[in-house]
Amino acid sequence: MRIALLAPLPPSQTGIADYAGHWRAAMQANGVEVLTPLADVAEADTVRALAGFDWRGVELVHGELGGGRRREFLALEYLQRTRPELPRSATAHDPERLIWRAPELPALLRWSERLPRPLPQVVSLLGDPHTLARERRLAQALSGVVALTYTGADCLRRRMRLTPGKAHVIAHGNAALDYQAPPAGPLHLLYFGFIYPGKGIEDLLDALAKTYQAAPTLRGQLRLTLAGGSAPQLAFGGDGGYLRELRGRAARLELDAALDWRLDLPAAEIPDLIRQHHAMVLPYREPRRLGLLGQMRGTSGALSWAAACGRGAIVSDARAFAEEVSGGNGTVYPAGDVDALAARLLAVAHAPQQLIDWSEQAARIGQERQWRRIALRFRDWFERLQRGAAHAS
Repeated sequence: MRIALLAPLPPSQTGIADYAGHWRAAMQANGVEVLTPLADVAEADTVRALAGFDWRGVELVHGELGGGRRREFLALEYLQRTRPELPRSATAHDPERLIWRAPELPALLRWSERLPRPLPQVVSLLGDPHTLARERRLAQALSGVVALTYTGADCLRRRMRLTPGKAHVIAHGNAALDYQAPPAGPLHLLYFGFIYPGKGIEDLLDALAKTYQAAPTLRGQLRLTLAGGSAPQLAFGGDGGYLRELRGRAARLELDAALDWRLDLPAAEIPDLIRQHHAMVLPYREPRRLGLLGQMRGTSGALSWAAACGRGAIVSDARAFAEEVSGGNGTVYPAGDVDALAARLLAVAHAPQQLIDWSEQAARIGQERQWRRIALRFRDWFERLQRGAAHAS
């Protein structure tokens, strides 16, 4: 099989680029030739690159949509107009929406963000009906759309008004790693992922401080590591001072002695880092800036690493996290509820056997979701789409 992939790729500092890099390698290892027409192409040159690409022998086009990115969305629209005979599919990483904001208005939207609130939100809302209609046209014209969770697939079907069978669930893949039980000794928890506002990291610091207030003896028995990329490429902008704010907050809460920082670590060191900890904590919040346009119902690459390494997770109920820990591999709390998060931290500190149980279940999930197996599911899905396209023609 010969397919074309439309996606950001490493070294781009985004979760979707990380996903796409692993996905491409796994597909090629399973005998699928993956071409990348947009690799090393500037966004302004997208149409020219697609028009000049040799599409002979390409059997299907697959895009990675999400993160507010414009390029892949516009590329799929272009191919819908110019190559309608090609089966086209996409993975929707933010499955209630495909692009969130009108692709023709990036300059206006950037300008509007300098205005006082709520004017930026008003500008986005005014353009949203057109954007949503455009998202629906593209989604309905695709041969099929993949979501990473059942929660995401349900949101996708409803919001994009898809016919039955159009949305398909294939879980986020993870590396194939040997299981190692959690280490003995003091409890070490880990936040892992890109560090930017909206991840709820400040809630985690506040909850850790409350945990120590409730049980002062835990100061020597419970530690937290904050690890991940410190300079992500954000489609919706970011605040370069966020990391400074977190460090200042930790100092005010007198947490410095209980915190470890592992920023921008090489990918090869990720498994060992996660295995050195007992569980992952993902305290994400729903982004307020996008709340009027829809809800983010995707999942996290960090959870796929937790499964690969056999570690459970304490997660908020943002995105589709509740589904991701429903297999006995973690626990969930209401997003933004610092007291509830502190209660979860206290609970695992006083019942460490629970962490071992979560770890074993996470390892089982990780075995099921190894990239080689996920790639086979995608290959089968693509073959079904090809058969459907051939039948339609």
